[in-house]
Amino acid sequence: MKSRTLGKDTMPGIKYEPVPHDHKAFLERASKRKGFQEAYDALEDEYALAREMLSARSRAGLTQEAVAIRMGTTKSAVSRLEGANRHTPSLVSLRKYAEAVGCTLKIRLEPQQTTRRAGSRAAVRTCKQKSPRRAT
Repeated sequence: MKSRTLGKDTMPGIKYEPVPHDHKAFLERASKRKGFQEAYDALEDEYALAREMLSARSRAGLTQEAVAIRMGTTKSAVSRLEGANRHTPSLVSLRKYAEAVGCTLKIRLEPQQTTRRAGSRAAVRTCKQKSPRRAT
């Protein structure tokens, strides 16, 4: 991967060199471990959020340090935000992170697409009846 120099408003002279990560290969190796799939499935939303955050930071060409400077926080705080299941970020933190990497935070509630279990019918009906509201 090609390295990029960060702009003067972030960290002058620091080269950003993304660490390659093959998520499919990781999942293939990890899925062979006993109990992995159940644990991974239980954290599906956390991992999806972490992937989105890492992808956005990578697209922006920023290091965790650069994001931290833009957010007015520390690199360790950014690391915690990006770590699945280690920290539950607040909406305020997620908005700051999104802004720091040049994104807009959007939150949606979608009707469930899986088979209905007892009690889930009302939740699906409620989602469909209410008009969608945009998070600000």
